Amino acid sequence: MHEDEVPRGLRVAAAYSWRLLVVGALCFFALRLMARLEFVAISMFVGLVITALVGPLVNLLDRVMPRALAVALGLLIVILGVLGIFTFIGAEVAGQAPTLASQFRNGITEIEDWLRQGPLHWDSNRITEYTGQLRTWITTNQGDLASRAIGGAGTLVEGLTGMFLAIFAAIFFLAGGAQIWDWILMLVGKRQRPRVDGSGHVAWHTFAGYTRGILVVAATNAVLVGIGLTILGVPLSLPLALLVFFGSFIPIVGAPIAMIVAAIVALAADGPLVALGVIVMIALIGQFEGHVLQPLVMARAVSIHPLAVALSVAAGTVLAGIVGAVVAVPVVSVLYAVGRFWVQTTPRNPGEERPMDPTGTGAAAP
Repeated sequence: MHEDEVPRGLRVAAAYSWRLLVVGALCFFALRLMARLEFVAISMFVGLVITALVGPLVNLLDRVMPRALAVALGLLIVILGVLGIFTFIGAEVAGQAPTLASQFRNGITEIEDWLRQGPLHWDSNRITEYTGQLRTWITTNQGDLASRAIGGAGTLVEGLTGMFLAIFAAIFFLAGGAQIWDWILMLVGKRQRPRVDGSGHVAWHTFAGYTRGILVVAATNAVLVGIGLTILGVPLSLPLALLVFFGSFIPIVGAPIAMIVAAIVALAADGPLVALGVIVMIALIGQFEGHVLQPLVMARAVSIHPLAVALSVAAGTVLAGIVGAVVAVPVVSVLYAVGRFWVQTTPRNPGEERPMDPTGTGAAAP
């Protein structure tokens, strides 16, 4: 059959199909490789997070001292600050963790009593069956998520090794990130080099913006929850606020789940009215986050639809547990931003070496 006899639509579809198959195969093998090197991949991700958070401080110190000294001092300030905060919070949580667990169990018991004696009139066998299934699921998945959370390392030593590797990588990213990127660009043809350079700047701008934004959102949620629980007189407000802080790093579902734990503790400690107040507070903070914090803090860095965020979190959880849930949204955001930039630009001629503007402001990329 002559090519002209094949309908144009079929030819176009076939051309797209084999290209998509090639891209899909490359993505599949890339994911398999990352799964085998999960420990290294997580360490590099944490290194990039550290770079994004410490970068502004290092750039500020770089104005008054050599770059190497600025990197060392910036990392030292941040590490000491984080260790100080966690030491203070850890001392508080360590003394109250048994009480928190006891209050949580008492809250579950009160919910069971309400289901048995309330308007639903569930019998004891039904409640026992459902609560047993829930506890079994939590116990089963808790071990799986914990093992994934440390990248399959299985030991504290390897976890610390991963953190040292992340800090080691962050030092080089902060001290010579531009030189590393220039070396990578030398592997790209001259015609595509400005386009790839612009894509790299877009990717980093998106990732850094998301990292700083989610930190602001998590800290704001934790402070608001801590203040609200203190006003309502709920015990263990500091550990519960810390739980909300870490939960906020999992978009959509993390913070609400942590706040539900706070509501259960309030139910056990202070009764249904205070628990209802905590639920109302959860709703108000959720509205504030969705309508104020997210548009104000995250909109410029992450411009993907909430449905895409939800699907990303779900897919990341299925593929890599809690680690996948945490990294899914920044990865998808970076891919979307780079893809949009790529299709909106065209390759430059070899003589045109000026990087394209990834921000759309008309200025050259830094």
